[in-house]
Amino acid sequence: MSARRGWAAVFGLCVLCAHAGEPPATPPVATLASPLATAVPLPAEPPIDVASIPVSQLRSGREIYERFRDGLAAPQCDATATKGRWKQHFSHAPSRLVQPNDDLLPLFGYVVDALREANLPTEYALIPFVESGYKPGARSAGGPAGLWQFIGTTARNHGVSMGGGYDGRLSPVESTQAAVRYLKTLHNMFGKDWRLAVMGYNAGEYRVLQSMRRAGMNASNARPAELPGLSGITYAYVEKLHALACLFQQADDRAEWMRALDRQVPRLAPHELNGPLETWARRNGHDPALLRRLNPAFAGGTPARGDKPLRVLAPTTADEAPAMPDLAPVQTAVAVTPPPPDAAPSPAGEAAARSHVVKRGESTWTIARRYGLTAQQLQTRNHLQANSVLRPGMVLQVDGEATP
Repeated sequence: MSARRGWAAVFGLCVLCAHAGEPPATPPVATLASPLATAVPLPAEPPIDVASIPVSQLRSGREIYERFRDGLAAPQCDATATKGRWKQHFSHAPSRLVQPNDDLLPLFGYVVDALREANLPTEYALIPFVESGYKPGARSAGGPAGLWQFIGTTARNHGVSMGGGYDGRLSPVESTQAAVRYLKTLHNMFGKDWRLAVMGYNAGEYRVLQSMRRAGMNASNARPAELPGLSGITYAYVEKLHALACLFQQADDRAEWMRALDRQVPRLAPHELNGPLETWARRNGHDPALLRRLNPAFAGGTPARGDKPLRVLAPTTADEAPAMPDLAPVQTAVAVTPPPPDAAPSPAGEAAARSHVVKRGESTWTIARRYGLTAQQLQTRNHLQANSVLRPGMVLQVDGEATP
């Protein structure tokens, strides 16, 4: 059983940075983590029927995983940053990610996409594992709800619609937009250190700023584990995310897990909802059952709201996927991996690299992107199947110029 001390969000947090002596009130809010969250009752539905979804609206689970790994601020597992108990506690997470009868993988892909678009570290994509178990309809006894377990005050402060029979916290579109906006603010406030940012997310940014001042630290030199006066729940929050990051980083060592991951799932994006969900789904060729599961905010029907258009999460093509609104890019702490020294030039001395030696953690997608290829082109040139597992030391023909 775990709990977190929530936060009440306010706009103008940059002012808070400049005037730390004039903090807004951020009262503690008791919220509950995923083991205690219960989902909004929905009819039992079968697994996603990918055969009913156009190929153009599908993507590989491996692509999602590789986008997650490429976006990590700490690309190597820091085993010393977490306790074994949290790895044990979340040991089921990698297995659940690849379950075919679970909507987690496409939802995870949607959150990863939103974070990558905002240039934020993908460690933040692990927060819903801790908060709601990645269930968009989760409710906790203390009041928080949705994928990100917002309390009502926080949700409203970040523009999430509530009222009139509609709770936008249960919308993965509205709640994720609000969460990414808030995380981006915290990320900039705390020197682009994701650990400090999630401590602020959990305990309230003012408490973390006060703790840093008491310790004589600032965002550039703060040591999160040594900040004084914070709840043990807040320190554990960072450890939980470290544990999850390590579990997912190490999962690609298991060929069986990688094969299970490499399946087709819907590519999800927001769409404006005009009319009842069932009617909209059928008119646009979507499975109504899938949309009901992904969008529990509409479990009680589609409310009539003329003041603000409602949006629904649904499959889309890569070209049609709309950008997340109001999420201007920011600088991140994610390091760019330099070209590998073992990408050998051709005998004629051309600039184009001809071969690449696979290193631990690399994949067809990451290698292909480095050389300006698609994953399919790289697989074809090297006679690889879509589910082939790369091993360190393998030599691949790339015929392309490496880019940072």
